[in-house]
Amino acid sequence: MHIGIMGAGGIGSVVGGLLSKGGHDITLIDQWPEHVEKIKTDGLIVETREGEFLTHPKAIHLHELQLETVPFDAAFIAVKSYDTEWATTMMLRYVDPDHGVFVDFQNGINDERMAAIAGVERSLACIITISAACYEPGRGIRTDVNSPGFKIAEHDGSDTTRARELVEVMNAVEVTEFSNDLWGERWSKLMVNCMNNALSGVSGFGTAEVRTEDDTRRIGIQLGAEVARVAKAHGKQLHAVLGLSPEAVIDAAEGRNVEDVDAALLETARKAGSGGVPSFGQDVRKGRRTEIDYLNGYVSELGRQVNVPTPFNDKIVEIVHDLGINFKGEKRHVQPLIDMLP
Repeated sequence: MHIGIMGAGGIGSVVGGLLSKGGHDITLIDQWPEHVEKIKTDGLIVETREGEFLTHPKAIHLHELQLETVPFDAAFIAVKSYDTEWATTMMLRYVDPDHGVFVDFQNGINDERMAAIAGVERSLACIITISAACYEPGRGIRTDVNSPGFKIAEHDGSDTTRARELVEVMNAVEVTEFSNDLWGERWSKLMVNCMNNALSGVSGFGTAEVRTEDDTRRIGIQLGAEVARVAKAHGKQLHAVLGLSPEAVIDAAEGRNVEDVDAALLETARKAGSGGVPSFGQDVRKGRRTEIDYLNGYVSELGRQVNVPTPFNDKIVEIVHDLGINFKGEKRHVQPLIDMLP
């Protein structure tokens, strides 16, 4: 496939590099000049636990998109949640108008905002369960060993040829599955994101440490249970993610079968590896704006709509807003959440 990936951060680089290695015609489009130039000159190294691979996707700066003359078969939107609208709009003229598709490759629940611009009739979703990072130009890192790594879904849950074709494409990166329940999958992944991402940024911990350190693991369980309760109140059918059943997370938050959830979280920590840092934590370390309002903040907002309390998510949003941009993650920032634990 001829694929344009808007956003060459951790996920965009790992996916783009491995798809290119698998024989697909990949163009990475990004606003980090040094990263683009490094890929142009020397190629893109994709690092995994199995080794390093030198790959050669095409890379262009944002302003060079205007020089593209062959329409893309697919546009993967792999930017931060707050950049969804402009990134989708920018790709509109460069995707095949008859058969081309847009695929949401983001954390959070941005599918409807992407589809409002691209058209729901040509919008699909990719739910991501791998972890990736990009800390230096020309190198993308996959830090985990999770499999399956992706789930592809249509907005209406239908089983289509184009969704199945995309599953086959993404198998070049990691085992990929088709799902007939986009919204249940998105909320289940959001539960995991809200348990881990902001906690990593605020505390300074990596993915594994958030789950192995007792206080942050207990806070994460409370955060995840609130997400699951809000999702259920909105009629979403949740699914297990990374071995975590949403019902089990709710039980653990209420003091039942805590050992089972602890064991599942410790196993995900092992698979995450010592070098893994979620995207939110990466943003904090780079002094960038975070996605707090599109993760925990989104849950708080939808909880208010159905009168489901979300005190832990409310508090972590408040903490991040108070810290602002370009703060250093430290465990002392988590103390207000520790004080709330039952």
